[in-house]
Amino acid sequence: MEEIKKAAIEKITTHFREVTAEQHNGNRVDFFIGKEEIPAILFYLKDEMGYNHLSHIACVDWLEEKEFEIVYIVWSYTDKIKIFVHTRVDRENPVMDNVDMIWRQANTYEREMKEMYGIEFTGLEAPEEFLLEDWEGPPPMRRDFDTEAYAREKYWERPGREDARDVRETIIERTGEELPDFAKKYKR
Repeated sequence: MEEIKKAAIEKITTHFREVTAEQHNGNRVDFFIGKEEIPAILFYLKDEMGYNHLSHIACVDWLEEKEFEIVYIVWSYTDKIKIFVHTRVDRENPVMDNVDMIWRQANTYEREMKEMYGIEFTGLEAPEEFLLEDWEGPPPMRRDFDTEAYAREKYWERPGREDARDVRETIIERTGEELPDFAKKYKR
């Protein structure tokens, strides 16, 4: 396993100059690269190195650093190695290349990140509503999104909810359980 990871690191760092690698215990290797190189490194991993499976694309909101980190997780059925490819995009103008021409399922992840974080993927197919039908707020997975204020404004005070109760009140009444200490600060 270690030899396979070292060979993968050598191939990638030789082929891509502006990449750094981080080896982990087990079957994982991480690469950090500029966003402009993402399509090239992903094509290379798939076509030249046999990383045929896109397992996931994740997003991390680094609010304090004013960036989003996008992480592509790919897998080789032959080598049994997971490769995580990390890149950063500006949080104020989050634009990233679309990679669904490499793995078709990337479209689902990219559409989700567009809605949930506000990241624009150039050339994204079907960028219209995905999960959030009729959404009128800021992207809800951004760390500065105030979920409680949004819910209170949009849902709690709507007509027809005059007798609305916090779901926790109903559960306590039905079960007789006490509200846990960590949840008491959120009680109305």
